[in-house]
Amino acid sequence: MAKRKAAPRGARTAAPRKPAARKPAKRPPARLTAIAEDQRTPEQQALVDAISSGPRGRFNNSGPFAIWLHAPAFGMPAQKLGGFARLETGVPPRLSEFAILVTAQLWRSHYEWFVHAPIAEKAGVKARTITDLRAGRAPRTAAKDERAIYDFIVELYKTRRVGDRNYKRVHALLGEQATVELVGILGYYVMVAMSLNVFRMLPPDDAELPFGAEK
Repeated sequence: MAKRKAAPRGARTAAPRKPAARKPAKRPPARLTAIAEDQRTPEQQALVDAISSGPRGRFNNSGPFAIWLHAPAFGMPAQKLGGFARLETGVPPRLSEFAILVTAQLWRSHYEWFVHAPIAEKAGVKARTITDLRAGRAPRTAAKDERAIYDFIVELYKTRRVGDRNYKRVHALLGEQATVELVGILGYYVMVAMSLNVFRMLPPDDAELPFGAEK
């Protein structure tokens, strides 16, 4: 077998190629301009104060709140419903946040996912389940109650109805009041996802877009 010739002494060897840097996902500009604190109208400031003094405890001039500042008469009841839907229903926080993630993925709402994925994990949703949801896969290894919620939500969004089998599974888990509240949570976060998507409210520039580049 022929021996490979050694490189001449003093010859330079080619350096190994570095992998190409991953290009950041394309980000179209937001359609609404952020309203600075010194530019707020009394109605806008009242909305900020209501959010800050409510169950969330603070106001962030981003995401849905930044949108609603442009329509504070709408934003006031919307934020009140949102505070209740996220923090005060009879749906356990783990299942509530799980349902929000399913909604965010189905609507490919980057900001909604960016905010709620860490909250869901902290509430007890397994990291593998979150990874499966983000990839659009059914969460086969999720807890039994999460799989019941998942099937309920997917059927509702796909068919605009829920059949008896999935309804009974969720009703057995939550009871009547919390089942009503679960549907309310879904409706609220669909509204949020639509608002975020229409007005192109995205995560911070240094954060990854969970569902890839925007058109």
